[in-house]
Amino acid sequence: MKPSRFLVTGGSQGIGAAIVEQARNAGHQVVFTGRNKELIDAMARKTGAVGLLADVSVPDENARTVDACTERMGGIDVLVNNAGYAYRGEIGALDVAKMKEMFDTNVFGLVDLTNRIVPAMKERGEGDIVNLASTSGMKGAATATSYSASKWALRGISQCWQAELRPHGIRVICICPSEVQTNFGGKSGRNNPNKLYAADIADTIMAALNLPRRALWPELAVFANNPWKE
Repeated sequence: MKPSRFLVTGGSQGIGAAIVEQARNAGHQVVFTGRNKELIDAMARKTGAVGLLADVSVPDENARTVDACTERMGGIDVLVNNAGYAYRGEIGALDVAKMKEMFDTNVFGLVDLTNRIVPAMKERGEGDIVNLASTSGMKGAATATSYSASKWALRGISQCWQAELRPHGIRVICICPSEVQTNFGGKSGRNNPNKLYAADIADTIMAALNLPRRALWPELAVFANNPWKE
């Protein structure tokens, strides 16, 4: 893969941070966003990437993010739509307002940011968009109405973008991780060597991007091989 300009949303921790690290180690320019300034600053110091305090659910902040990428890197070759979170609840007790708020990040904010970046990719005739969905968007589970719905939506969005953008030389890759040992959902301190780590997902993404440009992985689910082993 030739040296490229990355924008990674939600890049200050978890899967996003692992992507930032691997992209930087591979010699790429990277701008990443997050909502925790302390974590952003720490990741910027660690990797040399440029960190921005920005919330993808806020259109004005997405506009500033794109402007910053233009100023710092001259554009965006690879967009990694990683930012997202889960709101869970059983049907009959769902807070629809919280569900809508989550969709503002997981779906609508992601679409808004990508909408601002695609025209320049089309003009260049090249680009990569990586959408982080989930295996929760492939199979439902109790209490997962909101989160699964957002990830099912992202899988459908990815397929629509593939249909629209492949003729312009733009690859859209949808990655569906199973459970990953990060701080997602407030969980921390997990180090079971048989379960997935954030670096495993970053490895997968970099492998997809490193394929010849004529090749596309449209969607890939990543599971731990034997997560039950302790």
